Amino acid sequence: MRALSLRTRALGGIALAASSALVLAGCASGSSETPEETTASGVCTPDAENRDAFTVGTILPVTGSLAFLGPPEFAGVGLAVEDINAAGGVNGADAVVVEGDSGDSNDLTVSTATAEKLIKDKVSVVIGAASSSVSLNVVDSFAQAGLVQISPANTAATLSGYSTCYFRTAPPDTVQGSALGQLIVGDGNTNVAFLVFNDAYGTGLRDSTQAAIEEAGGTVTYGAKGEEFPPGQTTFSSEVTAALATNPDAIVVIAFDETKAIIPELVAQGWDMSKTYFTDGNLSDYSEVFEPGTLEGAKGTLPGAAPTDELKANMAAYWQKANGEELLDFSYGAESYDAVVLAALAASLGGDNSPKSVQENLAAVSGADGGEVCNSYADCLALIEAGENIQYQGPSSIGPFNNKNDPSSAFIGIYQFGADNKYSFLTAVEGKS
Repeated sequence: MRALSLRTRALGGIALAASSALVLAGCASGSSETPEETTASGVCTPDAENRDAFTVGTILPVTGSLAFLGPPEFAGVGLAVEDINAAGGVNGADAVVVEGDSGDSNDLTVSTATAEKLIKDKVSVVIGAASSSVSLNVVDSFAQAGLVQISPANTAATLSGYSTCYFRTAPPDTVQGSALGQLIVGDGNTNVAFLVFNDAYGTGLRDSTQAAIEEAGGTVTYGAKGEEFPPGQTTFSSEVTAALATNPDAIVVIAFDETKAIIPELVAQGWDMSKTYFTDGNLSDYSEVFEPGTLEGAKGTLPGAAPTDELKANMAAYWQKANGEELLDFSYGAESYDAVVLAALAASLGGDNSPKSVQENLAAVSGADGGEVCNSYADCLALIEAGENIQYQGPSSIGPFNNKNDPSSAFIGIYQFGADNKYSFLTAVEGKS
């Protein structure tokens, strides 16, 4: 089958083989073992009612400041469902998708309405949201309804161990922040300014990155706690002026769609854009937004291993078939794919398509209890049916879930913009959470 070959690579062999062995000194050692008791702050009682089909509900961005992340995430979900059904479905039933819009933190009524619909539809698992602030708006509603939520893109540290029904296939900001901070200082920068919005994701990633910069001997000159701007702001003359007045060596922009207004202001005030650093919330294709050469030399980080050409081709083919459009971005597509496959494997291990089966078996199929490594739904399902313990290692290459339902390990990709204002992969580092 098409999908099987692209999942046959081992966890450690992806990007590090081509990388300069960069070590994430700021990360805890981590563990792939799940202790007897969870440290989650919110205990959820998962719904034990079986579903006629394995129903995947999505709460992903169709509208709002993170809409650019919608296509790759929807493509990852859709491709996973195709592969699952090609392998026989889940517990004798097809996997189906109920799609929903998450919107963004500027209008939380969108995610609230979608959450209400997915709860009413009695889905087996919820995939999303992309924004940590959006997830914080709906996570309690899903938990109270007994639904399992798996985010492919949430990175806010505040969500670690939030609920026994909340999982994520993206690492917390402590991992990305450590990698980004070390990258900035490693590039020879000692005085660093932040342009960061006052959002759970923004301030959390800023704090982790600032800690790594200061641990490495650097100084944050602007954008520390109390110097954020509100989400949705459209003009940034005063913020850029204040940041440049501190004579930084580098500027880190942590924002979503606000970035499109920040960059022109930096250019207008004479900033050297090659000394700018982006993060997953704004690492995007800007070839149609800015004049050629605007971002040349700028760098950014993105959780996840670089997707293989085969994975990108399969996601692009799915998206073209489903929507008649070209897929231009692949951010968090692998994490979305793996979230669905892990949930389906958990349900298969549990023997029915209820949220309870998903919740109780997610850690096990991720390899928290050890087991034979398998790289596709079909291969892992065969092992489950043979009574074997498994460790699913999919294209995102995350480690097993830890006791806070975070990936115990994950890769952070490092990228650089070219003259065309598109970013390309440089290397990757692995960190523990």
